[in-house]
This record gives sequence, structure tokens and C-alpha cells, in this order.
Amino acid sequence: MSTNTTDAPADGYLAKRTLRSGSAGWVLLAGLGISYVISGDYSGWNFGLAEGGFGGLLIATVVIAAMYLAMVLGMAELSSALPAAGGGYTFARRALGPWGGFATGTAILIEYAIAPAAIATFIGAYVESLNLFGVTDGWWVYLAVYALFIGIHLAGVGEALKAMFVITAIALVGLVVFAVAALGRFDAANLTNIAPDADAAGASTFLPFGYLGIWAAIPFAIWFFLAVEGVPLAAEESRDPARNVPRGIIVAMLTLVVTGAVVLVLVPGALGSEATSASGNPLVEALGDGAAAKAVNYIGLAGLVASFFSIVYAYSRQTFALSRAGYLPTSLSVTNSRKAPVLALIVPGAIGFGLSLTGEGAMLLNMAVFGAALSYVLMMVSHIVLRVREPNMPRPYRTPGGIVTTAFALVIAAASVAATFLVDPKAALWTLGVFCAFLAYFGLYSRRHLVASSPDEEFAALVKAEEDLE
Repeated sequence: MSTNTTDAPADGYLAKRTLRSGSAGWVLLAGLGISYVISGDYSGWNFGLAEGGFGGLLIATVVIAAMYLAMVLGMAELSSALPAAGGGYTFARRALGPWGGFATGTAILIEYAIAPAAIATFIGAYVESLNLFGVTDGWWVYLAVYALFIGIHLAGVGEALKAMFVITAIALVGLVVFAVAALGRFDAANLTNIAPDADAAGASTFLPFGYLGIWAAIPFAIWFFLAVEGVPLAAEESRDPARNVPRGIIVAMLTLVVTGAVVLVLVPGALGSEATSASGNPLVEALGDGAAAKAVNYIGLAGLVASFFSIVYAYSRQTFALSRAGYLPTSLSVTNSRKAPVLALIVPGAIGFGLSLTGEGAMLLNMAVFGAALSYVLMMVSHIVLRVREPNMPRPYRTPGGIVTTAFALVIAAASVAATFLVDPKAALWTLGVFCAFLAYFGLYSRRHLVASSPDEEFAALVKAEEDLE
């Protein structure tokens, strides 16, 4: 089926859909990348212990960290060559055409719309553990965080990024406090205190659920790094994006490898893997009832807020880019006087709030991971296609190892998609159904209403014209 584009209206279509440029250098971008993910150190990853035990989650985390490092290096190249607010959608649009671009953008949007809902449930657990405001039911906490942080984003990107940077710095300090306090409580025997399943192939104290537990732990290992790939979404709002976006995303990833390793070893080493596997606030429980535990509890709340805050930014920019090009209703990309996309912030937020009311943090995590892993597959395919098809494309940064690096990430990402069905088939199938519904909308309607003058579509048309001339 062909895909048609229509010219944008002449009455300032793009003027109503512009973002504020020059708001962030590489330090703020690195802070953005860390803030996307920092909540994953405080809660969520620990549910992987119930799937694979310490050994299974450890092996899964090493593999997934290697995948993310490879993927980030590939995305650093793509973002230096194609710096636009669409991030992965922009890369796939260039490499795979409108269908591939929309499929990638949709997978990313699913990830970013659902991840804050999962984080909201973890925020509720932390608030309850702190006994703040006498909270016993977290639904109004979910509503409060959505309303507050969407409101801050509506004030403008510069203000939002600076606030995120401060909150993220506080969350990193909390991890340092935790590490110092947890060292005195560490006991290596606690790491392997989950009883082995006698019926699982390869079961042992290190792998209590056998070899299959490694695969089942993959979605939870992803939670240590989920959404770091969102840094390129800030390309249009950064200074010198071809230079700063690659630096920001690589620094963020290296920082997250260190923080993830610290909590993966020290939390179950202090609390025990069995107790950690079911905890809503594992770092706090690992420290007991002392002053350090209380400090980490409050700071952990800041970490969860940082990720929630930043992923709201991410879903709004992904929605903005798809809407501006006509893939989604164009009303979603209209910006206010502060150059913030109003409906792109509010509509996915309302959907996420509705999902948070389920209170099923682990289920929502798995759904977000499905969208993420699917987008990783498509983005790595995009890198390989562009390397082969457009070898002379200007690339200020080039991925070490080239397509070998991104092919490795592609294989692991594909295995990660399959792992979501192993952990929670129902959640994965529901998410797949939503993804297919988006594709049906594109096939039946929006592919005939793309906006030719939007940056991604205009650039694609220029490339096509050059190919025709050649």
C-alpha cells in the first residue's frame, strides 16, 4: 500500500508546533538520561529475583547491560546524523519508510506512556511506607504526581530540565548513602537464600529457577536501563545536538551501569534475595529501621519522581513528533506560548493515570518493557539499514564496531521481546493488541494524511528526490 502526504496548511502550521531550541548542553542531557532510569535502581528490578533468583537476574543484567551499551553507541551515531525530536521514530522513518517509522514511534510511545504508570505505583508504595499524609490507598498520589509534573512541563523545557537535573542529583546522593550503609549489613549467603526448584532444569542455589530463569529475569534487568534511549528526543531543544546528544547518552549509560551493579549486589546481600523479590521499596527494607533507611526512603522517593518527571517529557516529545508529521492527530502537537506541547503532555498522561489505578506495578513494567524491546529491534535494524544503504551519510559520531555492534543489540532485543511473553503472557498480548490497533489506524487513515512540510517528511522527500536524480 502506498503512503501519501499532503501539504501543510499555509496558516503557520509549523509556527504553532515548534520547540524551544538551545535549552540543554551535554551535561543536562546526561542528567536527563540518568533521570529517565534512576527509579529503576530504587524499585522494580527486584521482582526479577522471583523469576531467576540472584544468579538468573545477575546474568540477565550483564547481558542486558551489554545490549544497552551496544544500542546506545548505535543511537549516538543516529542522533548525530539525524538530530530531531522524534528520536527513534526519526531514525526508522529515514531507514524503513513511513510504516517502519510509525511502528517504531508507536512502540516507543507505548513504552513511555506505560512506564510512568508503573513508576506511579512505586511512588505510592514509598509514600505509604513513609506514612506520609496518612496514605493507605495510593490512587490520589498517582493523580497528584501526574497533575503536578505535567503542570511543570507546561511551563517550558528549560525549567523542566533544570528541575530534573536537581532531583536526579539528589537521587544519586541517595544511592551513595545506601551503598555506604548497606556494606555493613552485607552477607554473601543472603544472595542465594532462595530454595532451588527441583523441577527446573539446571536449578541450583545460584540459579534457583534453572536456566529458564535467566530468560524470565530479562524484563526486570531491562528496568535498570529502560528509557535511557530517550535522550535523542531532546535533540531539537539542545545546543549543538550532533555533538552533545551522543556525549549525553553515553555518559548517562556508563553512570547507570555503575549504579545498577551497586544495588543488584548490595540489596539482596543485605536483605536476602527471597525478601527482596517481593519488596515494594527494597533499598529501604535492606537497611532496616535506622536513620540511613529513613533518609534513603525519602531520597528514593526523589529518584522515583525524577524518572516519572523525565519520562513525562519523553512521551510528550514522542507524541509531538508523530503528531506534527500527521501520524497521530495534529492537534496533539500544538505548543503553548512557552513552546510546550499541551495535549501531547495531557492525553498520554490521562491514559497513564488510568493504567496506574490497577496498582499492578510488575504487570505495567512488563508492558512497558514489551514496547521498549520492540522499539530497540526496529532502531537497530534502522542503524544497520542506513549503514548499508547510505554509507556516505554525514555521521559526526560513528559507532565502534559498526553494524556488528548493533546486530548484537538486535539479537538480544528480539530475545527480550519474547521474554515478556514468558513472564506475563496476558500483559504482553494486551500490549501487542494495542500496538496492532495503532498500526491499523495508520493503515486505514493517517498514512493518507501525513504532513509533507513537517521536518521528517520534508527530509524524506528531499532524500527521495536526490535518489530519483541519481
